[in-house]
Amino acid sequence: MAPLFGVSSELFSVTETIIKIIASTRDLAINGAPPAFAKPLHVGRPHLGSKAQFLELAEQIYDSRWLTNDGPTVQEFEAAVAKLHSVKHCVATCSGTAALDIAIRALDLQGEVILPSYTFVATAHALKWQNITPVFADIDPKTHNLNVDSVRARVSSKTTGIIAVHLWGRVAPVDELKAVADELSLKLMYDAAHAFGCSYHHRMVGNFGDCEIVSFHATKVVNSFEGGALLTNNDELAKKARLMRNFGFAGFDNVVALGTNGKMTEICAAMGLVNLRAFSDITSVNRRNYDSYRKYLGEIPELTCIDYQDCHKANYHYIVVEVSSACSLDRDKIVSMLHAENVLARRYFWPGCHGMAPYRNLYPEAGESLPNTRDVAERVLVLPTGEAATEADIKAICNMMKVYIEAGEQLMLESGSY
Repeated sequence: MAPLFGVSSELFSVTETIIKIIASTRDLAINGAPPAFAKPLHVGRPHLGSKAQFLELAEQIYDSRWLTNDGPTVQEFEAAVAKLHSVKHCVATCSGTAALDIAIRALDLQGEVILPSYTFVATAHALKWQNITPVFADIDPKTHNLNVDSVRARVSSKTTGIIAVHLWGRVAPVDELKAVADELSLKLMYDAAHAFGCSYHHRMVGNFGDCEIVSFHATKVVNSFEGGALLTNNDELAKKARLMRNFGFAGFDNVVALGTNGKMTEICAAMGLVNLRAFSDITSVNRRNYDSYRKYLGEIPELTCIDYQDCHKANYHYIVVEVSSACSLDRDKIVSMLHAENVLARRYFWPGCHGMAPYRNLYPEAGESLPNTRDVAERVLVLPTGEAATEADIKAICNMMKVYIEAGEQLMLESGSY
C-alpha cells in the first residue's frame, strides 16, 4: 500500500522490538492499532551509573553503620559537586525542595518574592509554605527564562528577593538580574534544578546570585534517588544552611538556631557519587539524542526544538519542542496521540503556577500580565531521551508526529477526537 500523506513507509524497529509500518491512519494506535512501543517510553527515566560501584559503596555504608548525619559519603559527594561547579560550598539536602526551603529561610526572605510562573510548582510552594507571597513575572518567549522588564515591573515596597530559574538548563539572564537586585537591594537566588553541570560563558552554575539550588531527584541528569543541594560562595550563608538542615545543632546538645531535618542520607550520597562519575557519559548520550531529534524534527516545520548555544555548557537533559500556532494539530492533541503509542510526552509546567491550586484562587488576576507564559505553556511538549531512547526510537517518534501533522483534521475525525 502506498504511504499516506507523502510520508515514506517507515519500519519501526524500536527498543521493545515492536515492528510497525505506518501506511495509513489505520496503523495508528489512536485508531485501534497496537502501539509502537510495547512498554511506555518515559521522559524522565532515571540515569544509572555503575551498579558494581554503587553496591561497593552500599556495603561500606552498611559495615560502617554510619547511615546519616553528615557522614563521609555525603561529605565526599558535596566536595565532588562543589569541585565540578567551581564553587566554595555545596550543602547537600534530602531533596531539592528542602534546599529551596532552607535557602529561602537562610536568606531571610519575607513579604513578596518575584519568580516565574513558568516553573515547577515547588519553586512557588517553597515560598508560600513559609508565608511569603509569590509574585509571578512573565518570561522571554525565546528563552523561557524570566523577563527582566517584567521582574522590574513587579517590584513593590514589600519585595525582598527574586528567585530566577535556569529553565531546561539554559542559564537565566544573570547579569541583568544582578543589576536589578543590586539597584533595589534585593536578594537573588536561582532554582538550578535543570542546570546541574551547566555554565554561562565558562562560569559554572552555582556562582550566580546569593546561592543556587540543584536537584538530585530520580528524574534529574544526576540523581541520588532523591536529594538536592545549596551551592554558594557565601561562607556565612553556607554555615547557616548547614545548621538549618540539622535542627540547628552546632555540636552535641547545642542547638543554636531554628532548623529542620533536611539531611541527605549516606545511601543517597552513594547513588549520587556513582552517577556523578558517569556524568560525562550521561551528557554525551543526551547530546547524541538532542542532535538526532534536531535532525528528524528538521523535516517538520511546525515543530521546533529549542536551541542550546555552544558558547555555554549544557547537559541536554530535556528535549523541548515548541508547536507552531500554524500547526494543523494543537500540542495537546499531539501529546494524546503519542501517549496512545506509549510515548509519554509531557506538557511541562502547564498551565503555569498561576493557574494551579492554590494560586489560581489566591491571585486570580495574575495571568493577565503573563501573556508569554500562557503562550509557551500551551505550545511546549517534552519528549523522551536519555539512555532509554535509541536513535531508532527517536526517528520513529518524529515520523509519527510528521504523520499526525500532515494528516491534520482528517486524522482527528477518523479517530473520533473531534
